[in-house]
Amino acid sequence: MLSLQFLLTAFVVVVAPGTGVIYTLAIGLEQGRAASIWAALGCTFGIVPHLLAATLGLAAVLHTSAVLFNVVKFAGVAYLLWLALQALRTGGALAVSADKTAESGLRIARRGALINILNPKLSIFFLALLPPFLSGTPTSATAEMAILGAVFMAMTFAVFTLYGFFAAAARRWLLSSERVMLWLNRSFAGIFTALAGRLALERA
Repeated sequence: MLSLQFLLTAFVVVVAPGTGVIYTLAIGLEQGRAASIWAALGCTFGIVPHLLAATLGLAAVLHTSAVLFNVVKFAGVAYLLWLALQALRTGGALAVSADKTAESGLRIARRGALINILNPKLSIFFLALLPPFLSGTPTSATAEMAILGAVFMAMTFAVFTLYGFFAAAARRWLLSSERVMLWLNRSFAGIFTALAGRLALERA
């Protein structure tokens, strides 16, 4: 069940830059190391509903219901576009600036959680990722899915935290230049817009 193959597969998936990684990097640059931990924590807990859906078989329902899939998908698209706007707007939640006021950890975590919660492809992804690594014993399948999911979440939190620490370490150098901050904000806005476009094109 918990094999080296699973750990390697999960690591490759987690380390690949995606929406959660971009959000954690933005928060790390914007508000520092402690804030990036909250961002990583929020993104990690945003995985929980999808793991539950995969474990309970609800992911299959989402996959076969075009209406439900599209409702969640376009809510996710709208949210990513909102994040893009927040990166461009002066004083926005994701706008990188030297005099940024620190936010509460719970607010940072909530935004991170919503990024994953509003991505319906995650449920289908876990439904495809986890079953091949199960032992094949029906009576222990649910417990095994939970264990694999917990390991995946722990790995997600660890990797995202490292991303955040890296961004926080570069913060002082990057925030010393108005030009660099402008470039960063435009880049984050462009990335979130592109991710929203990609999500909009996804099909169940």
